[in-house]
Amino acid sequence: MSKEKERAESYVLAKRETGVVKIADDVVSVIAALAAQEVEGVAAMVGGIGKKIMGYVGHKSPDTGVSVYVDKGKVNAYIAINIKYGYSIPDVSKRVQEKVKSGIETMTGFTVESVNIRVEKIEIESTPSS
Repeated sequence: MSKEKERAESYVLAKRETGVVKIADDVVSVIAALAAQEVEGVAAMVGGIGKKIMGYVGHKSPDTGVSVYVDKGKVNAYIAINIKYGYSIPDVSKRVQEKVKSGIETMTGFTVESVNIRVEKIEIESTPSS
């Protein structure tokens, strides 16, 4: 694997005398997606990552609703979500930003510079008929 391709696909977490610890970029994306989905009011990730997340672990997918850019241990995340009808868009977005930032920083040790949210649509929950 070329150095440039390796750099584009994984990030150094730690250098130790026993070796180097790296994290794949897809792992940071999955952490962000899972954290966002834990927030009440988030109906879905754009691209359906919630239903397919296990299939994407270790695989690249351009349609996950999450993009992360890591440079020198600093992360900028871009997340597209659908919000449930009746929830405050600013409140849900703020909670998603906080949850994603916390999740990435706790699990990777990277510093999150920004979590940018794009609300794609409002989803209306249908109630089952009796």
